[in-house]
Amino acid sequence: MFRPSSICVLLCAGALVVPAGAAAEYSHGTPEQISWVRSAASRFVSAELTGDGAGACAVLEGRLRFTSRGRDCAQRWDAKLRALRRDPLARKRLRALRGAIASAAVVVRGNLAWIYLRSPLMSGPNRFRWTENCWMLEA
Repeated sequence: MFRPSSICVLLCAGALVVPAGAAAEYSHGTPEQISWVRSAASRFVSAELTGDGAGACAVLEGRLRFTSRGRDCAQRWDAKLRALRRDPLARKRLRALRGAIASAAVVVRGNLAWIYLRSPLMSGPNRFRWTENCWMLEA
């Protein structure tokens, strides 16, 4: 049903391990789908931690990558992440999120998926949509 493009395969290659432990019991979807969602969440949080606006945008669903006030998605996120990275509590929260992704429950229903983390990856639920031949974060 889901066939990733070669780009998605490269981005997700390290995450194609079946989730271990209790989270596997509570996750629903194929092992590949669950791994792809975890990979997308990990890439987003890693981009935030390193201040990589383009990397964060690469995980966002297309409608969220718009240009606003003459600044493209990467420029907006670079500015957002500069401020975020100056805050020690925000960096601590992101490191905790990054660690929690590997064991968080993932539920896939059709072309939507949710990863259950203590705090949102963005401004809304931790929801991903299968689009552009990859899992993309929605607001």
